[in-house]
Amino acid sequence: MTADGSKGDGRNNGLGALFGAQMRETARRAGRRLKRETADVLPRRRHLRQDIVAGLPGAISSVPDGMAASVLAGVNPAHGLYASFVGPVAGGFMSSTRLMVVTTTSAAALAAGSALATYEEAERSDAMVLLTLLAGGLMIVAALLRLSRYIRFVSYSVMLGFLTGIAANMVLGQLPDLLGVDAEGSLSVTKAWYVVSHLGAIDAASAICGGAALATLVLLALTRWSIVSSLVALLIPTVGVVVLGASSVATVDDTGTVPRGLPGLALPDLSLFSTELVGGAAAVAALVLIQGAGVAEAVPNPDGSRSSTSRDFTAQGVANVAAGLFGGQPVGGSVGQTALNLTAGAASRWAAIWSGLWMGVILLAFSGVVGMVAMPTLAAVLIYAGIGAIKPQELVAVARAGRISALAMGSTFAAVLVLPVAQAVGVGVIASLIMQLNQEALDLRVVRLKPDASGGFVETRAPRTVSAGQTVVLDAYGSLFYAGTRTLQRHLPAPVAPETDAGSAGPVVVLRLRGRTTLGATFLKVVGDYARVLDEAHGALYLTGVDPVLAADWERDGTVRRLAGVRVVPATPMLGESTRAALAATAGRDPHGTVHHVHPADDVPPLGPPPGPLA
Repeated sequence: MTADGSKGDGRNNGLGALFGAQMRETARRAGRRLKRETADVLPRRRHLRQDIVAGLPGAISSVPDGMAASVLAGVNPAHGLYASFVGPVAGGFMSSTRLMVVTTTSAAALAAGSALATYEEAERSDAMVLLTLLAGGLMIVAALLRLSRYIRFVSYSVMLGFLTGIAANMVLGQLPDLLGVDAEGSLSVTKAWYVVSHLGAIDAASAICGGAALATLVLLALTRWSIVSSLVALLIPTVGVVVLGASSVATVDDTGTVPRGLPGLALPDLSLFSTELVGGAAAVAALVLIQGAGVAEAVPNPDGSRSSTSRDFTAQGVANVAAGLFGGQPVGGSVGQTALNLTAGAASRWAAIWSGLWMGVILLAFSGVVGMVAMPTLAAVLIYAGIGAIKPQELVAVARAGRISALAMGSTFAAVLVLPVAQAVGVGVIASLIMQLNQEALDLRVVRLKPDASGGFVETRAPRTVSAGQTVVLDAYGSLFYAGTRTLQRHLPAPVAPETDAGSAGPVVVLRLRGRTTLGATFLKVVGDYARVLDEAHGALYLTGVDPVLAADWERDGTVRRLAGVRVVPATPMLGESTRAALAATAGRDPHGTVHHVHPADDVPPLGPPPGPLA
């Protein structure tokens, strides 16, 4: 270095230039990302009218749904209405799953009600605001910590048992309101038993009102008016109660006055903070995030882009914070409202946003008449939704999948019925952990097997896609129990449909399962879903090397009928024979009749034309 330090200055200048270049590149990347995010959020003119119209049915159905969610939580129906206004707007702007509607859900409402059970009735509204804010904060923290990666460890059996328990609680807990009985007991089961054992306490007018609402829901479900069936079920019996002057029928005003107009800012009462409330908020957050992940999986983005679970976590967290600040209650990705959004023709995230904005218009125009709604009609809406949420076929399928799956589902279901929701969530977590410890689900590797000239197979990396006319053979090392199956799901190649339908072969995937004597409910669900995706691309899925005893069990218990379009090839003593039989079948050669085609009915067409050369 020279005496005047020129060499050091040159080095510093070089470092400064390098640092400046890195800063400029970072700024350019941030600018490009901000531009993409802004373009994604801004409404598009070609979708504007379609989304405005699509949002209206969701807003109309949110009136009874929001009020019913508040009844389920044991608070003033205004909380559900405000949440149905704020949640879709805040969640719609931020969610990665663009068509998902973030609003009140029965599971979140029941969990919130359980968390508030220890508070006095006069404190419940303020405690609900604080609970909603805490739940939203925990969801945002979960997103920052990237806890979304652990969603796949939630057993399908446990979640099915939990949601079935929630549905049963909805039905049992609303019987007193439906029949006008002032029931005793802290659990839904005990309240229902009180009604059954005190039939003389039933109020005739309330029972007629609730029965009329239930009949309306059932009848309208069979017509094109099913979208507004819940609203009609509230209106008609309520009008009858008012006209006839049936004063013995409870109304919403009996639970507290519903404020008129839009909600104002609601600051939390920190004096109501407790560790029990934090535990309840954690239970609410866990339920909301798991259900939201299920909605995202079921509703892909219109442009085919993949949803970000972490961003959906953040969106639901922000929506809950916003709902809490405006006097709402917990919200999350709603299966029913999202399905209604799609049915109504939603084209972008703005359909959900417009649903919330339309709800604001309804609050401005009709909040004064909300207090007149008869409580038995809200109970009828909840009972009808609860009955519809129970899936007997799925319960039977899980029960038949194995003793561990059945035990996990049954224990979680029982816990929901007899324990507070926060504790029931804990039981579900423990059940999932026990299932995880019984199976090595983490160590799973998926490889591709390519035939070589000698007649054997060579292992290569599994592809990310499988093209039209292409056949890919896959093998998996490790457990295919529930978490392992979710890992397998992520590694299955995405099928590419042929450009023309007529006479074109689709992609074919052959999955080897040799040596596996048990395959659980989650695996059956994943392969069933994947087979449907392949079928949409005019392709097919083969399961080869299936244990003959397991294949016979599937045939006997009806599993083969539920696995639509899957071809099952039982294992033989000769290694690789079943896989070669499947490959021969894909080329139009089915030697010795070894390939067993599984369809739900005899009229389902077989696999189309030969898929072409093996790739």
